[in-house]
Amino acid sequence: MVFNVSSDESRLIEKLRRIEALFAGAATEGEREAAANALNRMSERLKEVQKEDPPIEYKFSLSDMWARKLFSALLRRYGINPYRYYRQKHTTVMARVSAKFVDETLWPEFVELNKTLRLYIDEVTNRVISEGVFTDNSEPEVVQQLIGTN
Repeated sequence: MVFNVSSDESRLIEKLRRIEALFAGAATEGEREAAANALNRMSERLKEVQKEDPPIEYKFSLSDMWARKLFSALLRRYGINPYRYYRQKHTTVMARVSAKFVDETLWPEFVELNKTLRLYIDEVTNRVISEGVFTDNSEPEVVQQLIGTN
């Protein structure tokens, strides 16, 4: 079973970069250079927002470990320290961040990045199962439960 991970990963990275460029305001190819400065602009925006809207503690409950890893990386990219308290679920991420930044930048960007990552993970999983286990990886059939049978 051989598949080209580097090609798939390259496509994913390119998609993620395009989404980041969109959020940084670089909607065309000619604005790619401006997108290289996206992190600085977003960090400055975060600082401005924090002056008007001081950080508060947020609890983010994410669906799975992939979403948690992506969200934590996104927080760190903006200089925000993700954490969780002892005994909280592993899919919980805590962060001190302003509400305005969460609503206008952080959460919308995470949703788009997570959607792209989820599609990639689903595609790879289906391909590996089809090529390595069995070609039919469809969902199980739904049947009526028979009453009175064991």
